[in-house]
Amino acid sequence: MTIKKIFIIGMLVALFAGSMGIFATAADTDLAQQYAPILYFEQNEKCFPVDVSYALDNSELYLLGTSTPILTNPNATAIATYILPLYYLDNNKGTVNDNGIIDDYQSKMSTLGYTVYAHVVSSDTTTTIQYWFFYAFNAGDLNQHEGDWEMIQVVLSNGQPTEAMYSQHYSGQKATWNQVDHEGDRIKDYVARGSHANYFRSYSGKIGLASDAVGSNGNILQPTDYTIELLDTQAWLQFAGNWGWIGGDLGQAIESSILGAAGPQGPMYRENGNMWDAQTWGTGLPQANDTFFLLEWLLYNFVMIFSVATLATVLVLCYLIYRRKKKYGLGPRILSMLYIDGLNKKSIGNILFIAGIIVAIIGLVAPWYAVHINIAIPSYKTTGLVDLLAIDGVKGLQVTLPGASGPIPLGSFILPFSFVIGIGLFLTILGSVGVPQSKKLGRKYIWRGIKLFFPFIIIFAVVMAVGLIVPILSPVDIKGNTGVTAAINAFSSAPFGGKTTVMLTDVNGQVHLDWGFGIGLYLLLIAGIILIVAGIFESMAKATFFEQKQVELSKKEKKQQQKKT
Repeated sequence: MTIKKIFIIGMLVALFAGSMGIFATAADTDLAQQYAPILYFEQNEKCFPVDVSYALDNSELYLLGTSTPILTNPNATAIATYILPLYYLDNNKGTVNDNGIIDDYQSKMSTLGYTVYAHVVSSDTTTTIQYWFFYAFNAGDLNQHEGDWEMIQVVLSNGQPTEAMYSQHYSGQKATWNQVDHEGDRIKDYVARGSHANYFRSYSGKIGLASDAVGSNGNILQPTDYTIELLDTQAWLQFAGNWGWIGGDLGQAIESSILGAAGPQGPMYRENGNMWDAQTWGTGLPQANDTFFLLEWLLYNFVMIFSVATLATVLVLCYLIYRRKKKYGLGPRILSMLYIDGLNKKSIGNILFIAGIIVAIIGLVAPWYAVHINIAIPSYKTTGLVDLLAIDGVKGLQVTLPGASGPIPLGSFILPFSFVIGIGLFLTILGSVGVPQSKKLGRKYIWRGIKLFFPFIIIFAVVMAVGLIVPILSPVDIKGNTGVTAAINAFSSAPFGGKTTVMLTDVNGQVHLDWGFGIGLYLLLIAGIILIVAGIFESMAKATFFEQKQVELSKKEKKQQQKKT
């Protein structure tokens, strides 16, 4: 074969391979366009999917441990040569502690537009389409950091969509195609405010430490509103560094990673490269559950549902009081809990009820449960035990970690426990208006006392269940950590309180935990017992608070009475 023929054949092969690459790229683009998601944002969201050029145009590239930037004007081609995770882009428009980056992005948003990146992976019968979103800043309650990479993916089996997986903080969730909200082939992605975690429902996000604010009441991005670019064609894809500040030295990097203040790595390196492995990433995610969706809906609408139920209850009680007043009167003291006249059973019962109410109110504002932590690892130590988790009736559940400048909030689960219990106590007092017999009043006291046990029972049950729930919902690296597993088991097996130490052999350190019930829950238990005893005294008294004298009947009521007789 002559050199000329060899050259011609080589050129043909090269042209064929190039054309196949073009066809493959075109096919991937078509698939990405076909299943492109509809993005729903919460009304107060400030950052939206943007081209990474925004970060490159406003950042400098640093090597961890140095104060002088390696690149003052990084570009997509230049950063691709840094394939070790020791580098980071630091956005010079602000820091993790201010709104500078958000304000700058907002000022340029109209000209930046919206960009979504796609990554398509195919095997014999399965095709996975990943959609990656880059945000200028992560301003979630769980953590705050420069830059943010999030991802959702659609799985096709034999050309038909079968399931979807959404990233959520350090894990995610998967759902069958029937469980996914979608318009035709376009899935709906409900993005949490600030954290940009992705959810299958607009009312999700409240269950979990992040307590994400999710909704469909803000910006809505249709596929026609954003540009889709294939990740495989991006020059910067190989960059292994972080897309945001991680700290000036190793100590700061460790702390910022623990506190969620470090910028993330890019798509190829997220979760040690696991998210880039489209065919296997979603297999270990928790499966969405329709019952769980219902629970999330109830929790999302809890305040509204409880308020409506409370209003309805108050209206019913007021109507019953009105009928009672019209028919028999309400007695000289109106509130039956005020019938106190000497050392008799009914008086003792009412005195105990008033005392129980006072104890319960103190219990509502006192601490209910607390977990303390003492961290001792290189470059990251605490000075004694500090709060890790706290539950009370006013703030709900609060999670914090100690930082260099003080406690840093990691998440919250705000449920107005005091409001709920306080309304219950108020309804009991309202329900005592005009009650003529102590036995009937005693039953109300007993039932309210039993209800005061509920917070203790719920927290006790949750702590007991932690050993089963956390291993299921935790990321793979947490599940495989024997020290963390031992701590979870120790915590779950001693709900009333205990201590344990976790050895972290990989970083040559240890973490000490101390936990237990607070005075607030014990006061609620005592208040519940007092109310039950008060109810028993009232029931045993079998007293009549006032004589029921029927008041003058109206003409209509007289006619009805005559018909009956």
